[in-house]
Amino acid sequence: MYQLTEEQQSFAEAAREFCRELLGPTLREDDENERFRKEFIQALGEQGLTGIPTPEEYGGLGLGYFDYAIVLEEIARISASYAVSVAVTGLPQVILANMGTEEQKTRWLPGLASGELLGAFALSEPGSGSDAASMKSTARRVDGGYVLDGTKFWITHGGYADVYVVMARTGGPGAKGVSAFLVPSDARGLSFGKKEAKMGLRASPTVEVVLEGVEVPETDRIGPEGFGFSVAMAALDSGRITIGATAVGLCAAALDDAGRYACERRQFGRPIIDFQGVGFMLADMATRTESARLLVHKAAALKDAGAPFSEAAAMAKVVATDAAMAVSTDAVQCYGGYGYTREYPVERYMRDAKVMQIVEGTNQIQRLVIARSLKRRLSPT
Repeated sequence: MYQLTEEQQSFAEAAREFCRELLGPTLREDDENERFRKEFIQALGEQGLTGIPTPEEYGGLGLGYFDYAIVLEEIARISASYAVSVAVTGLPQVILANMGTEEQKTRWLPGLASGELLGAFALSEPGSGSDAASMKSTARRVDGGYVLDGTKFWITHGGYADVYVVMARTGGPGAKGVSAFLVPSDARGLSFGKKEAKMGLRASPTVEVVLEGVEVPETDRIGPEGFGFSVAMAALDSGRITIGATAVGLCAAALDDAGRYACERRQFGRPIIDFQGVGFMLADMATRTESARLLVHKAAALKDAGAPFSEAAAMAKVVATDAAMAVSTDAVQCYGGYGYTREYPVERYMRDAKVMQIVEGTNQIQRLVIARSLKRRLSPT
């Protein structure tokens, strides 16, 4: 029988209760005003929730992605926006822990793992979303380092982060011409454009990042030249587990709220959950949620075991984020007209869910990843 260990269960419950107390009181206000509170990340960090997979020697908890997925689900039950923020500030950590130099790790990982510092990941551009290898940002070689120029779009924590992992072109066209760099927030020539007015995840800032003659020393390049696309893809594989876990948390929140409402709301003298039209809908919501959770946990377990996990991560991302959209939409339906108002949180769940089918590689791209993996495994040639 599949179940969490007592230690994992206690960790998850403690994380949920802390997030309820910290994030719950301002959820509605911050959603309406598009407000991000950086101090909340610091508070989450004080509880050990912002550096779960980062090695203990660099200030993290040194746990695996399975534990990370469990905690992100609990954060997302309360606030998908802050679950995304924890996941995004975790991307530079997984990159540096696996590919950074000792100096880079020592400089950045303790602060990121503790929540004192905030990280960001800058890959997408105005003309290169799914086709990330066609990016136009450049890193021109100069004595001692590089000069970066370009514009990055859709950057979570843009203008708030203390360090950005930036992908820029050091060579010719295509993936092999891309390199990865660390850019601190105080770098001269780094500025920020408009903040996106989003439908959902409104407490998580998404801001344009502009690089104009930003000087980066060679010691702040991650890996060798031309290795940047590999850095980005490895980070996104891991990120598909974290966005999947976030989507599962959103599913769980929508299911809990809708289920409780269906037990309390009475029509024709009976709780509406007793009517098949509602009861069956809730049953499907529960089944989708549990299916998504198991796929996310499988992908996380494979990563922790050092086994290939790209295909599993893509599957988990597709199933979990599609489930989040379906479950949150059904939650609104369960509430009827009330669900379409801001009096209840289910409309926020639905707005938050949509973007999860897009970020960390669209679900159409994930299906392409899965199909290519199937071809490699099954093709006779």
